[in-house]
Amino acid sequence: MSENIYVGVDMGGTAIKVGICDAEGNLLHTYEGPTGTEHGPEVVMDNIASYVRKIVQDSPFEWDQVAGIGAGIAGFLDIPAGFVKLSPNLRWRNVHVGSGLEKRLGKKVVINNDANVAALGEAWAGAGKGVPNVVCYTLGTGVGGGIIVGGKLVEGFNGMAGELGHMKVVPDLEAIQCGCSQKGCLETVSSATGIIRMAKDAVERGDDTSLKLIDGDITAKDVIDAAKAGDEVAKRIVARAANYLGKSMAAVAVVLNPQRFIIGGGVSKAGEFLFQQIRESFICNTTEAAHEGVEIVPATLGNNAGVVGAAGLLIH
Repeated sequence: MSENIYVGVDMGGTAIKVGICDAEGNLLHTYEGPTGTEHGPEVVMDNIASYVRKIVQDSPFEWDQVAGIGAGIAGFLDIPAGFVKLSPNLRWRNVHVGSGLEKRLGKKVVINNDANVAALGEAWAGAGKGVPNVVCYTLGTGVGGGIIVGGKLVEGFNGMAGELGHMKVVPDLEAIQCGCSQKGCLETVSSATGIIRMAKDAVERGDDTSLKLIDGDITAKDVIDAAKAGDEVAKRIVARAANYLGKSMAAVAVVLNPQRFIIGGGVSKAGEFLFQQIRESFICNTTEAAHEGVEIVPATLGNNAGVVGAAGLLIH
């Protein structure tokens, strides 16, 4: 065999997922093992190296065919230097993960932010395949993002490009403080955390809603399900989340003019009920020239987006 293969590493706080992709982005093999965060970064890097070697050994490919390893990491990174400034999930600060893995594996290693990596995965082999200009949103605990222009991931000069969750879209009188210390960020209203917060506020105010009957902690899915069932309070919460998502896309559209917006993450599982409202807001907040022909679609790779995108860092 002579074809190159590309190994992607999706580094989570509790588990590390490793995958092998071919040059077209097809995911050929996967393996998952514990992160070992509690033992410190050196042990975590030992684990990653072990998992990478194992997946190649267990595959029909040879070690010489590995063109390199890409890794997606949540946190603040110096991408060109392969350096993790701060990763709360891994409890890492100032870790030279790129050079550390290169020493262990003898292969080129490239790192990037986990949201960027997931976006690249969708653009390369998922809902954005064949579309050179796409913008991806990940709606989970926070709001992550990634920008692909001309088939290439946009990182910015220090890796902060694509932080869509920290666009300030909520008016000052309605704004609350975000985890980034700013006020009015998209993440405060359109993430699962934001939706849950708005639901709890409604219950505490005594609003007439079925959400107050939920036994235990309210989840974003509870709110979306209640909205689909006709609960007016839940419908307003989901509409607010969708409205600000659409507004943020309108701002992005007049700067980047992407052909397609891709939305993934747990909140996106609300399906067309959510997507239709986002599209309506997007259209209302842009000129016809900015929204004509632009698609807003769900992500398709699910939990594999990170590992596929990480492998794609070696090509894109």
